[in-house]
Parts: sequence; structure tokens; C-alpha cells
Amino acid sequence: MELWKNIRSKYIFACILITFIISCLVNIAPISIDECKCEVTTKSSQYSYRIQENKDDESYKKSLHRLAILVPFRDRFEELLIFAPHMKNFLDKQNINYHIFILNQVDRFRFNRASLINVGFLEISKEFDYIAIHDVDLLPINDKLLYSYPIKGPHHVSSPELHPRYHYPTFVGGILLVKREHFMQVNGMSNKYWGWGLEDDEFYIRLKEAGLTVTRPQNISTGTHNTFKHVHDRNHRKRDMMKCYNQREVTRKRDRQTGLNNVSYKMLGTINMTIGDTPLTVLNISLMCNKTSTPWCECDKVISSKDGKSKEKKKVNNKSTTGL
Repeated sequence: MELWKNIRSKYIFACILITFIISCLVNIAPISIDECKCEVTTKSSQYSYRIQENKDDESYKKSLHRLAILVPFRDRFEELLIFAPHMKNFLDKQNINYHIFILNQVDRFRFNRASLINVGFLEISKEFDYIAIHDVDLLPINDKLLYSYPIKGPHHVSSPELHPRYHYPTFVGGILLVKREHFMQVNGMSNKYWGWGLEDDEFYIRLKEAGLTVTRPQNISTGTHNTFKHVHDRNHRKRDMMKCYNQREVTRKRDRQTGLNNVSYKMLGTINMTIGDTPLTVLNISLMCNKTSTPWCECDKVISSKDGKSKEKKKVNNKSTTGL
């Protein structure tokens, strides 16, 4: 009897020990991902949600490629109130998967359209397949003007044959569609153009040197007076046409020093807003100026305005013959 008690005690102890060991092994063994019922979430882009939120809506965009409309901006709220709903009505007809970004320059320096576009591209490029470089005061009104993915290369929507004001053959301003990889290939746009004009002409040279052919709308029956609506009031919105220091000489040349890779800026925040029923995102951008290389980011009006205005007017009239 005593022997049996000893055997039973040892057996019970062995069972407890084996159970303990098995429990330990189970606790430290890796759990199969198939057994986990946890919801795995990833941090979504601060911009992409605007595209995704309409999936259950009848107006959800069906195009495979995502378009970022980049609008360089400063103090043009009146035009923006017209621009946003107009573009929504226009692009919804084409089933374009798009979002509008207002590139709002908030620093003290002169307006720099090209640098704003560089910044906008850097901030959104991972989420979008192509961009539309778009003036806020130029509205397409012919439905045959397409904003679809530019497979063959850069597509100039506001071509010289159709634009209300600029008609020289190398003009690529107003509205230009560019694939993400092509914008990166040419290192974006020059950062040297503070004030109005010529940055798009320099960008044309970049595209040409990269072997990229700019296409334009074909078989458009409308002309320069009824293809676009140009809402810019020159009397109300004075263009910054001053030239100071050696700005005139430098900005007539191809810039091989600056571009997408070295634009200097600070993001001061983003605002998601809706105008009418048009969702858009405002990027508040503070540009930085290297006054050693581009001292004309701030011009002395007393010195520069006297002859700068008349010379600039001559330059605009002969814009197609610039030395870029």
C-alpha cells in the first residue's frame, strides 16, 4: 500500500510537471496570423482620403490614374471661389480621379509660381500618378479638353492656338499635364523665378532637352475667345513685373542649378476645406530665399520700378524670342 502511494504521488507530480511544461511552450509559441482576429490598420495619407471617401457615391471617379491639380496661389480668393466649383463640374464629366491642391504662399517674398509647384509635387507625389499645373484664373469651357493621363508625354491643355492671351509656339503655361516620372526626370522647375513670368518658358526647355514631346488638344472647334474663360482682371490684380539686381540676365538662361531636388521651404500646415460641394486641400507654404543666388526675391521698388515696368511690357510682347 505504501509503495502504491509513492508511485501515485510521483505520477501526479509528473503529470503536473508535464502540464506546466506544455503550457509554457504554448504560451511562447508564435501565433499564426490566420488565427489573429485583430484589425490591422495602417496610417493613411493625409490627402488620399478625399479620393477614397466617395466610393459609395454615384459620382465616384472611375479612372485608374490619380490626378493632383496643383494651383499656385496667393491672395486670389475671389478667383478660387469661381475656380473650385467650375473644375468639379468640368472634371466630373470625364470620370477623372482627382483632387485639388491650393499651393498658398504665405512668406514675405515675391510670388514664386515654379517653387510652389515643386513643393506641391514633393508633398503629394507618392499618392498621385500625374499632376496638372493649373492657373487659378484659367477655366476650361470646351468639354473636349481632356484631363486624362498623358501616356505619351506632357500634355498642354491650354495650347497657344486656344489660350486667350499667349500664342507663341513654345508656350506651355496655363494648364499643363505631366506624369510623375517625367516631372522628376527634368528635376521639376527652376526656383529662380521670383515675380511674374518666364518660369514656364524655362520649363519648356527642360522638357525639350529631356526628349519629351509636348502634345496639345486636337480637333477643337472653338478658338482663343471661347475655349477658356480667363477671369484675371489686370486693373484689379497687378502683376509683379519688376526686375532688380541681375534678374533679367539670369532668368533669360536655362537654370542648371536649381529644381525639385533643392527647393527650400517650410510647410506651415494643411487645411482641408470645401467650396460649394468641391473638396480641396490648402497647403500653406513658406518659401525660403537664398539672397546670395537670387537677391531679387525682394526688390527695392524705388530703384526697380521706374524702368522695369516699361521694359517688362516690351519683353511680354516679344516673349517668343526669349533667349532661354
